[in-house]
Amino acid sequence: MTLDIRQLGAFLCVAHHGTLGRAAQTLNITQPALSRTIKRLEDQVGAPLFERHTTGMVLTPFGHALLPHAKVLQHEADQATEEIDALRGLAKGTIRVGAVASAISLILPLAIARVLARWPNLQVHIVEGVGDLLTDALLKHEIDLAIGVSLTENEAIRAIPDAEWHDTSEVIAAVNHPLRSRGPLRVIDLSGHKWVLPPQGTAPFAEVVALFREQGLPGPDVVVETRSIIAIKSLVTHAGFLSWMPRPMYDAERLAGLVQALSVKGTPRDRRLMVFRRRQGVLSGPAVKLLDALREVAAQG
Repeated sequence: MTLDIRQLGAFLCVAHHGTLGRAAQTLNITQPALSRTIKRLEDQVGAPLFERHTTGMVLTPFGHALLPHAKVLQHEADQATEEIDALRGLAKGTIRVGAVASAISLILPLAIARVLARWPNLQVHIVEGVGDLLTDALLKHEIDLAIGVSLTENEAIRAIPDAEWHDTSEVIAAVNHPLRSRGPLRVIDLSGHKWVLPPQGTAPFAEVVALFREQGLPGPDVVVETRSIIAIKSLVTHAGFLSWMPRPMYDAERLAGLVQALSVKGTPRDRRLMVFRRRQGVLSGPAVKLLDALREVAAQG
């Protein structure tokens, strides 16, 4: 069965908007024309893809099965068109990369600066997140490269061995936090204080829990879980919370005299940042250029 990329695009648009009317408006075609396109695709796959209701269009189990494959095919077609147009001088290429906040603070800007110095017409799309979000973005083809700490290598994702860095994570607190009046701190001294961390299931959360459990202690009192780095730093600075992050992520607050690391026995902790990509498929030209720049940054330490 050969799928028509235009029909798949129409299918994805209807699935996204949930109605023929809104999808037709987005695609700038008439609603009857869009309905015929969807019907031809359904005839081709031999199954109904949508349930038609007065309130809109709902995917059938067949539609749900087709959806991820349609997204991949659409992405590959868009990428091929973009690269061909770029070679013909008709369009700019786009780098799609995801990274944890600490990489966005230093590593990624250095690499992007190198790329744009050589190819100034490229554009960059950055997704910030922790491991689970970056893995999902890679699998959905929303990004082509991810810089992270704990992405799990599997049949779909692999690490690139010659593009890695090390940094250290540490306990941070406001400069006026009560713990600063204490002498040398141990992990047990952090018990009973409120913490703000990225959600359970992320590397920072797991690292802090491990820090406590190594001392035979229950986990920290995580009062707030959030993916927002701004929220984490604000709660540390203004609300007396403790948190856990590498220095590049809070360097501005440190230099401003608002936040400092706490000297706690057993910290800071070293961690490894690596670049990940999908195992299947060919990297786009812009992604290859960024990967080469990341390798250069890694080689320079």
